[in-house]
Amino acid sequence: MSDPLAEMVTLLQPAARYSKFVSGAGTWRVERQETGQPFYCVVLEGSALLSAEGKQLTLREGDFILIPAAHAFTMSSLDDGLSPGIDPLTVTMLPVETRHGDPEGAPNARLLVGHFAFGSPDAALLVSLLPRIIHIRGDSRLSAIVQLVTDEARAERPGKNMILARLLEVLLVEALRSNAGEKAPLGILRGLGDPRLAVAIRRLHENPSKEWTVQQLAGEAALSRSAFFNRFRRAVGLAPMEYLISWRMALAKNLLRQEDIGIQEIAERVGYGSASAFSTAFTRFAGLPPSRYAEQSKTISNAAA
Repeated sequence: MSDPLAEMVTLLQPAARYSKFVSGAGTWRVERQETGQPFYCVVLEGSALLSAEGKQLTLREGDFILIPAAHAFTMSSLDDGLSPGIDPLTVTMLPVETRHGDPEGAPNARLLVGHFAFGSPDAALLVSLLPRIIHIRGDSRLSAIVQLVTDEARAERPGKNMILARLLEVLLVEALRSNAGEKAPLGILRGLGDPRLAVAIRRLHENPSKEWTVQQLAGEAALSRSAFFNRFRRAVGLAPMEYLISWRMALAKNLLRQEDIGIQEIAERVGYGSASAFSTAFTRFAGLPPSRYAEQSKTISNAAA
């Protein structure tokens, strides 16, 4: 059976681009303006307050935060009082970490923070199907991975950077998987957490080229058409056919970046009977014809190389 989450992560092409240790002492605050890249934070010791995506979260030791598309956020100490004579925005570069707040004080938080990079040029479409912020606490599997990340980051072993990058990628996948469920924020993770909807979503991913109807997908979920439609839209944030088209286009964009697949074959793989029908649908969705998209993707790829 298809694994939609694994397929989505594969298309995202995640890589742990960089990470660093930060600590806070006294009263401290970090204010960041990001460009929509994925931000993560592992709380190694102590506690902190995160304000992001319209939420304010208290973070404790062992917590993991993932913001798939970070823009503006603030992280600070829990203490609202000011440390005498010290600007809470003070930053000091210490030998093994970046210190925020009092450079001489005992730290009240130690964090491992960094950014993932999503290699897919179509990452925005896939990220839009994920929760805006993921906060994991009390998950034994995730805690074990966090401990491995912590141990590796603190040690000076051969291959440290490579191992840390791989562990952080595993942490990303496990965080997404751990957050799946009916209590997950709006998006594909909540859909996969609903046993009825999950069956339909997996069937759709198994055979995206099939001429699906809402009635057929409802049958897979053992629900009436109207019940399925409303339940799917409430959980995923898209109507079933909108999700199907989004997934087909994500697959098509990935195929268009490959050298040896023609437009007709791509059309058939993603559920269109002809190259012209696919081209019309793709142009409506992406804003440019598939041939032009393929040319642009190859130009960008060659420039990056």
